Amino acid sequence: MLERAAQGRPGTVPPAPPLLWLDLARDAPANMARDAELLERAIAGRLPGTVLRLYTFAPPGITLGRGQDPERELDLAALARDGVRWAVRPTGGGAIWHDHEWTFALATRLGVDGWAETPAAAYERTARLLATALRTLGVHASLAAGTARGPGTPRAASGAAPPCFASSARFELVLDGRKLAGIAQRAARGALLQQGSLLLGESHLTLARYVRAPEDTREALVREWRGHAASAGECLGADRGLARLAGALGEALGGATPFRAEEGAARVGVAG
Repeated sequence: MLERAAQGRPGTVPPAPPLLWLDLARDAPANMARDAELLERAIAGRLPGTVLRLYTFAPPGITLGRGQDPERELDLAALARDGVRWAVRPTGGGAIWHDHEWTFALATRLGVDGWAETPAAAYERTARLLATALRTLGVHASLAAGTARGPGTPRAASGAAPPCFASSARFELVLDGRKLAGIAQRAARGALLQQGSLLLGESHLTLARYVRAPEDTREALVREWRGHAASAGECLGADRGLARLAGALGEALGGATPFRAEEGAARVGVAG
């Protein structure tokens, strides 16, 4: 089932599996810089095929989609006061608070030798891969049909847009009808970068403290966003380490072995 969306044309050979890289935790600017470097290396043809980087955030922080204006979306004074690191992603989508989650980036060339021939096929292939891996861990995720904007509150004239987890796009992952994982992507000069976040708890609601919104609406935002999002944490039990996802993805990819930290960086060609 994974390969059907990736083949593109009858009789084509499925693309090779990615290099699976279990990276270290970094802050928001460092993580986004590393993913941007992967996209640039893919554009230049300097990656060893498709790369699937798994990582987390330390300390917790915020990322925005590349089309968002930080001054419009975020309370920058509150972020500075609390020492919260934030960055703009190389891909699109809405704001995310990163903590208690599994995060990934997939960088590839598009075409018969890449992850898929088109961005749409790549998106579906990645979603199906994640769903397969999660089911082996007891998380019965499914692919969303998607909504145009989702049920979230529209952007106020002077406030922030709904965050990533306020609505589901087609082929994003849902659990019990609520959004479990968001995936954003960007195609550029024959290359593709995907970035995704999979929730393990409710810490994403911390974003309500830092979006640009009237103070008396923040509790309502938390209640609203909680109703749209799901968490894999209860299904996973006590062990929520990123290595569990790496192992499940490796199994779903036919027995791929994850490369860790510096070894993965060396194989990809970036600084450790």
